[in-house]
Amino acid sequence: MTVAVKIQDAIERSSWIRKMFEEGARLKSLHGSDKVYDFSLGNPDLEPPEKFRQVLSSVIAESTTGAHGYMPNSGYEETRAAVADYVSQDQGVRVGSEQVVMTCGAAGALNCIFKTLLDPGDEVIVSAPYFVEYGFYADNHGGRIRVVPTKDDFTLDLMAVERAITTKTKVVLINSPNNPSGQVYDHPSLKTLGDLLAARARKMGKTLYLVSDEPYRKIVYDDLEVPSIFETYPNSIVATSYSKDLSLPGERLGYLVVHPEAEGVKDLMGGLVLANRILGFVNAPALMQRVATHLQGACVDVGIYQARRDLFCQGLADAGYEFVRPRGAFYLFPKSPVADDVAFVNSLQEENILVVPGRGFGSPGHFRIAYCVEKKTIESAMPGFARARQRARESIEHRA
Repeated sequence: MTVAVKIQDAIERSSWIRKMFEEGARLKSLHGSDKVYDFSLGNPDLEPPEKFRQVLSSVIAESTTGAHGYMPNSGYEETRAAVADYVSQDQGVRVGSEQVVMTCGAAGALNCIFKTLLDPGDEVIVSAPYFVEYGFYADNHGGRIRVVPTKDDFTLDLMAVERAITTKTKVVLINSPNNPSGQVYDHPSLKTLGDLLAARARKMGKTLYLVSDEPYRKIVYDDLEVPSIFETYPNSIVATSYSKDLSLPGERLGYLVVHPEAEGVKDLMGGLVLANRILGFVNAPALMQRVATHLQGACVDVGIYQARRDLFCQGLADAGYEFVRPRGAFYLFPKSPVADDVAFVNSLQEENILVVPGRGFGSPGHFRIAYCVEKKTIESAMPGFARARQRARESIEHRA
């Protein structure tokens, strides 16, 4: 064998998202891209806001000698200060630039956090459905995830979280707005979660960290506001990126910010900055940091995603699908009409429709639709969704 056994196993268990994306490429080569309806990958199709282009041009024009060299591993001071000011307003708790580390996206932020916090054998509690890469991120640093269910509407099952806490628990990781369900956890549930973690931490005599992965924080609908975890629990860390709200996934820019009252915050920040370096990130991209300094709070037109959500929800409801209406992000996570979600996803492929099986997110019996695509693609795919649902219904009736 040419690669490590562990990596070979990871390849075999690798993301369903990428598998379906690759299948989409194959179908497009056979049928033409306009005849394939690819909802597999959460790759934003909206262009970045016009302000991004203006700031980018300005920053490039103003670049001076040394503008592309190394900076402190935590990032430029002016960028971290701008982030700290924005986060202070957004989270309702005053943070300083010394609590911010600029990272290579939210993935880089989570890896820095796990590198800093996890000892071998430590556990990270995640609620299903969850982003599949979390398991790999924890494993990168000697940890493992412990998966707990959510309620039927994908809100937090706090009793399940509490039952999962053991002496091995180090982190509870949440993702709201959630990929793949689009659910947003409300303030009462986050407050109860914070109280629960505080009580269990006192009882066990150890620190339990709440980490919130928030790349979709600005992509919410119906005038909803995403609650602050900083207001609910002091031993908390936010990881986020500009990939979704500014449509810049390829630029790999994000940040992490630590609650200023977290236990041992000075040592924690030292570990996070060191992790950014020794994991090979070294620092977040210099040019994008300078651009982001002037774009705090900017976002693409979320109304476009909301209109697509509404179009998809209406079409799926008319076809008889069961689903929870997403409150944020740009995903739908309907129930599969048959128990075997992979089988139904394969049935949708007969209609040249690409979606991702729910088991790839720890929730068999569902499938994920990424609606960051053109309106025309959604409209053209709807008859195929209806036909696949009808075939499933007829198959169930025949077996009965």
